[in-house]
Formats: sequence, structure tokens, C-alpha cells
Amino acid sequence: MGDPRNVAHAKKVTQEKHHKGDAAHSRQPGKKAQPAKKNQAVAEQSSAAKTAEIAKPEQKPDAIKLENSLAVLAKLKELEFHSRSNIEKLAELSLTIEEELKQKAFVESIGDVYSAQEAFHSKISALIEAYQAECDRLKPAG
Repeated sequence: MGDPRNVAHAKKVTQEKHHKGDAAHSRQPGKKAQPAKKNQAVAEQSSAAKTAEIAKPEQKPDAIKLENSLAVLAKLKELEFHSRSNIEKLAELSLTIEEELKQKAFVESIGDVYSAQEAFHSKISALIEAYQAECDRLKPAG
């Protein structure tokens, strides 16, 4: 399967063509497509792409880098949040398995999973701190 952004773009283009009445995408059975409209749509797309390319260089590269870095930081923080939640759930399950269900055979296994989740949580927290420092460095002074 292709890149989700490409799939989404293709879907958007198809919808736009359908709404504009492009014969290639909304044609009725038995009728041939009108190539003039198709060429016009391609020309509109290429001019829109050129406009988008022109607009991109106006932003500073550092601003784009900062924006993308902040998006990554937000995703890392989301992972850390879920990691903390997983640790809490594993602790509850461990108590249930050990004390309520008395399934001693699984106590060590869930303990191993708990330890692995703790290790992940520690590493993701350290990464977030380092990445936060990098984002602060990218922020413009002022």
C-alpha cells in the first residue's frame, strides 16, 4: 500500500474533480471522457503545485525544523503517557494474578513484562528531556 499522504491526496483530488464535474471521474456509462477538462485539471494541479512550492521557501528553515521537532516531541510525550498507563495496568494485573487468582505460574512472566515497561518508560523519559532541550535550542531568542 502507498504512503497514506499520497492516498489521502489522491482521494482529495478525486473528490475535487467529482465536485467540479470532471467527465473522467463522474462520467456516465456509455459516454466518453472529454479530454479538454482532464487537461485543464492537470494544468490546475501543476499551477497549484508551483504555488505551493513558492510558498514553502518563504518560511525559514529553522522555523520548519522547530515545528517538526515540536510535533515529534508531542508524539514522544504521548508515548510516555501511555507507558505510564501501561505500568499502572500491569501493576493491577500483577496483584490480581498473584493474590486473587493465585496463579503463581504467571507471576514471574508478568513481572518480566512490568520490568520491560519500566525500562522503556525510563528511556523514553530520558529521550524526552534530551529532545526538549533540542527544541528549546531551536527556538528563536526573544
